[in-house]
Amino acid sequence: MRKSEVLAAEAVSCLNKALCQLKDIWEEIGIPEDQRLQRTNVVKNHIKNLLEMMIKEEESLKTRLISSIQICRTEMEKLCLELHLSVFEEEEGVSMLQQEKNIRTQVEALMKEKAQRMQQLKALLDQEQDLCDILCSIPYGITPDSVPTVEQLDNFHQHIINQNAEKAKRYAEFMELKKQIILHMGELDHTPETSFEKDIVCEDEDSFCLSRDNITSLKLLLCQLEERKAENEAMCESHREKIQRLWDRLQVPQEERAIFNEHMVASKKRNLQALQSEVQRLEELKLLNIRNVTDAIRSEIAVFWEKCFFSIDQRQEFAPYFSEDFNEELLALHDDEIQRLKQHYEDHKELFDGVHRWEENWRHYLELEKKATDPTRFANRGGNLLKEEKQRSDLHKNLPKLEKKLKAQIDAWESEQAREFLVNGQKFLQYVEEQWELHRIEKEKEKQERQLKKSKQTEEDMLYGTAVRTPSKRRFLGTTTPNKSRKMTPAARTPGGSRPPHPKIRGCNKENEAQSKGTPLSGALQTPPCAQRNFSIASVASTYSEFVRDLVNTESVQSSETCLRPLTPRSSTTS
Repeated sequence: MRKSEVLAAEAVSCLNKALCQLKDIWEEIGIPEDQRLQRTNVVKNHIKNLLEMMIKEEESLKTRLISSIQICRTEMEKLCLELHLSVFEEEEGVSMLQQEKNIRTQVEALMKEKAQRMQQLKALLDQEQDLCDILCSIPYGITPDSVPTVEQLDNFHQHIINQNAEKAKRYAEFMELKKQIILHMGELDHTPETSFEKDIVCEDEDSFCLSRDNITSLKLLLCQLEERKAENEAMCESHREKIQRLWDRLQVPQEERAIFNEHMVASKKRNLQALQSEVQRLEELKLLNIRNVTDAIRSEIAVFWEKCFFSIDQRQEFAPYFSEDFNEELLALHDDEIQRLKQHYEDHKELFDGVHRWEENWRHYLELEKKATDPTRFANRGGNLLKEEKQRSDLHKNLPKLEKKLKAQIDAWESEQAREFLVNGQKFLQYVEEQWELHRIEKEKEKQERQLKKSKQTEEDMLYGTAVRTPSKRRFLGTTTPNKSRKMTPAARTPGGSRPPHPKIRGCNKENEAQSKGTPLSGALQTPPCAQRNFSIASVASTYSEFVRDLVNTESVQSSETCLRPLTPRSSTTS
């Protein structure tokens, strides 16, 4: 049995006991039966009313519970909808009172969650408002009245983090741009004029709007200042070059130049003004010294003519160069010409440098070629001979490669410019071929001179009986001392004592035969003077071909005379 049933039974028992006690009291008092009935009816009505009142109160509690459950359920559904959460599943098999308690607890938790989200949203919105004001950016677009989801809050929070990073980036960029702008303004002696320039220079950094437009405007302003600075520097540099050129032409002393050193380095506004004044002063001075200045420009023109490989015809095309009528017009023509030449040199500098490099290598190659034919080179020490030979070999290989590269560059230039690239008035390859041809002719000439010198030496040996040999520590076989040669008695050589040398061998060794036959120490007869005279006349022929022809004719005469001459046997001391 339940406790409530027990308590109900006890209540009935108490009621019955109370009625019995009332009955006993009424009997003892002697209350009549009708009054007892009335009093019993009063007790019954009182108990009935009390129970009815209690029932009514409990019914009211039940009603309130049902209403509370309904209200809480409705509120819970609304909060779940706002918070984008699934509806709370109610527990089955519980009393109405527990059900109301569970639903009410869930509603309180949802309301707390909503309050927290709205609080976070408000804080983020406040931060966003500050960032939008400083960055002039568009708001994120989240509704401040609706409850955001957790994902929306996370995204909004990340957006705020990104905006703060953008703010820091733009602030750093702004500070760097501001620093550069103030520096350039100082170098240009520029005072802020517009409100924007004043905001940059004079206002507090934290109050400056870091919008994209403002950052772009800052960059544009910096570019304008840099352009002005570059223009100033270019103008200053142009004035400096002109001043330096005029100083050199006018031969301004170094002491006077040193006073102006400050303006030859800096490029501020005052420096530009000073440079302009100096140029004007020197121009006026130049007009008073037109002849000297014109001569100085002519010297520069001559230098660029050499650099640009101008031919004589090309140089003569500038007729004012040879004029003696010195005036402002002549000076202006020279100024224009030197500027044209400088521009021409700069436009084709790569080609001219390549040609100069080829000429330097060619000159070095010719020097090494000349050293290679120098007899004294064998007395060199320290390995320079091998080094020079390696350099000569490398240059001989590299010169054609350089010529090929220059040819490709020149062909491309001529195709682009639609005109020929000339070096000293002729095409480069033609110029190179001429240099190689001149070198070949020079080598051939040197070879002929060596052969001519050798032939002259042979003639002298045949005429005087002496031979100039290279000094050596060992004595050649067949040579004797002068004392022994005096004691030697020449003996007649029998015709069959030795065979004459083979004609080819004798032809290849004519020089040695001439030396041995013409030497008095060998005991042979000397060549008649008439043959020697004829040989000397032939040896000074005007050309190498004539020289060779005369030499062959002379040797033929000598050979025939030698064959008719009686032979003498060699000395026994000669091996």
